[in-house]
Amino acid sequence: MPLALYALAIGGFGIGLTEFVIMGLLPEVGADFGVTPTVAGYLISGYALAVAVGGVGLTALLNRVDRKRALLLLMVLFIAGNLTSALAPTYEVMLAGRILAALCHGAFFGIGAVLAAGLVPVHRKAAAISIMFAGLTTATVLGVPFGTFLGQAFGWRSTFWAITVIGVVAFAGITALVPATKTAATSAVPAAQGATSATEAAPSASAPSLRTELSAFRSTQVWFSLVATVLGFGGMFGGFTYIAFTLTEVSGFAATAVPWLLVLFGVGLFAGNILGGRAADRNLGRTLLVLFALLTLVLAGFALVAHLKWAALVALLLMGFVGFATVPGLQMRIMDFAAKAPTLASGANIAAFNVGNALGAWAGGLGLTAGLGYTSPLWAGALITLVGLAVIAVAVRLRGGEYARPALKPVQVL
Repeated sequence: MPLALYALAIGGFGIGLTEFVIMGLLPEVGADFGVTPTVAGYLISGYALAVAVGGVGLTALLNRVDRKRALLLLMVLFIAGNLTSALAPTYEVMLAGRILAALCHGAFFGIGAVLAAGLVPVHRKAAAISIMFAGLTTATVLGVPFGTFLGQAFGWRSTFWAITVIGVVAFAGITALVPATKTAATSAVPAAQGATSATEAAPSASAPSLRTELSAFRSTQVWFSLVATVLGFGGMFGGFTYIAFTLTEVSGFAATAVPWLLVLFGVGLFAGNILGGRAADRNLGRTLLVLFALLTLVLAGFALVAHLKWAALVALLLMGFVGFATVPGLQMRIMDFAAKAPTLASGANIAAFNVGNALGAWAGGLGLTAGLGYTSPLWAGALITLVGLAVIAVAVRLRGGEYARPALKPVQVL
C-alpha cells in the first residue's frame, strides 16, 4: 500500500483523538475552569456542531481545490485549534479552540477517502480507505485511554499539546508523501468503463459540480438516512458524553481507572465497527433494525445496572460494540442512495454523526441539570435511539427502501 495512506491515517488518528479524549478529561477540565458538568459538556457538543458545519461547508468550498492542498489547509485548522485549547486561559477560549479544530473533521475524512481510493487499483479501494480510517479507530482504542491517562498525570493541557504535535507530524507526512492531484474529486464513470485503477481515471475526470452534488439531497431516503444517523449516534453519545461521571459517581470506580475503562469501550468499538460492516453487507435493512433495537436495550440496561461494577464493565463493552456497529451500515446506506453524487452526501452524513453527538450531549445534560442523576444521560440516549429505530423501521419500508425493492448491490464500507 502507498505510504501516503499512512500519512492520512496519522491525520485520522489525531482527529479521532481530539474528538473523543475530552470525555475522559471532562471532570478535570470542568474543575479547572470552574464550570458545571453540563457546561463542560458543551466542549463536546460545540465540537460536534462545528464538525457538522465543516463537514458540509468546507467540503463544498474545497470541492475543486487540489485534494492534497485541501488536506494541508484542513490540518492547519486542526493544529491551530488544538494549540488554542492547550493554551486556553478561559473556558470560552477553550471552546473556541475546540470549534476551530472541529471544522476540519468532516471535510478531512470526506476528501481523504476520495484521495485514498485514487491511490490504488480499483479492487483495493476499500482496503485503502480502511487504512486511513484505521487512524480513527486506533485513536478510540488506544489513543483516547492513554490521552486521558496523560491528562490526569500531567494536566489536561498536556494531552492537547500532544495532539498538536500529532497534527504537525500528519501535516509533514501529507506534504512529503501524498501526491498532488488535478481535481478535488473523481468520477466513478471512467473506472467503470474499464480503467484499471482509480489513479488512471483521476487525471481525466472532472470534479462534480456543486449542483450535481446537491442533487443527491432530492432523495427522501437520503434524508431518512441522515435523520437515522443523527438519532442512532446521538443515542450512543447521550450515554457516552458523561460516562466518566457515571463510572466514578455511580459505579464507584476511581478517576484514575477511567482511562483503562475506556480501553474496554474502545475494544468494543473496534470489534463492532468490523462486524457491523460485515453484517450490513449481507442485509443492510435488517442489520440496522437489529442494531438500533439492541442499542436501545443496552443503554437502558446500563442505566439499570450501573451501580454494579462488573455489570457496568459488561455494559460499557456492549455500548461500544453495538453503538459503533451501526456506523458502517449508516454510511453504506447514504452512499447507496446518493450513488451518483456521493461526496457531499457522505460529508453530510459525517456531519450528521456529529449533530447526533451534540444532540446526545445536550439531552444528557438536561437530565443532569434537572437533578436526575448520572444515569440520566443513559436513559436519554435510550430514548433517542428508540426514536431512531422508528425512523429506520419506516425508511426501509418506504418506496425505494430495503424492504420495498430487490436487494441492493453491496457497497464496500470500512
